[in-house]
Amino acid sequence: RKAWCKRMNYTEMILGMAAGLGLFLYGMELMSKGMEKVAGSKMKSVLEMCTRNRFIGVIVGILFTAVIQSSSVTTSMVVSFVNSGLMTLTQAVGPILGANIGTTITGQLVSFDLAAIAPVFIFAGVVLILFFKKRMINHIGEILLGFGVLFFGISTMSEAMSAVKQSTEVMDVIKALNNPFLAILAGFGITAIQSSSASVGIILTMAAAGVITELPMVFFMILGCNIGSCVTALIVSLSGKKEAKRTALIHLYVNIFGSLVIA
Repeated sequence: RKAWCKRMNYTEMILGMAAGLGLFLYGMELMSKGMEKVAGSKMKSVLEMCTRNRFIGVIVGILFTAVIQSSSVTTSMVVSFVNSGLMTLTQAVGPILGANIGTTITGQLVSFDLAAIAPVFIFAGVVLILFFKKRMINHIGEILLGFGVLFFGISTMSEAMSAVKQSTEVMDVIKALNNPFLAILAGFGITAIQSSSASVGIILTMAAAGVITELPMVFFMILGCNIGSCVTALIVSLSGKKEAKRTALIHLYVNIFGSLVIA
């Protein structure tokens, strides 16, 4: 009977985490699409035009990534521009550095405890989408709805993760990540198969729930997420020209070097 109850607890925990992660990813996608629609279709041309100056390129990379909520999309787009000749290798450095900064905005949002007011954002978003005909208002509604769903997902994950602390097996595995190299590798592995923003969100949620208790381990896992975000750009560059491959490698080298300096 004890074994059956334990199996049920694991099942509930996994389903709760899966549901929370699904809501988190959907909320982030809905919010980023709404922001992209509000910002307009000129963002691509702005990214092309504002990279003549390196400092402006960094600012554009930050703003572009903050809007679309994905550094992978920004860096992949930059690699494509270099491959097509719209941007030089030197010009690409600024937006890539900016993308690394802009992607931290999602992590900052996750760190705020806004789960209590998430239903308000969800309700406001639904009202703006269903009861207004103007597209701009509908897009703002998508942003609010996505924002609310994102934090509702975080709340769901936190509740599911509270049960993780009672599992000695899972906690033993997490404690084994005390090695900085293993923690970075874990962060890299998680991010290589999904968004770095989602990975950082999961790690911050685990820390908030008390599953990860050591702050250095959180830092190392986030550094791994930072390196893992380079995978998409590297894949995009495989079929490109030599300059496109160099651009993707610059992104990788910058993140690895930054991780080594901080570590």
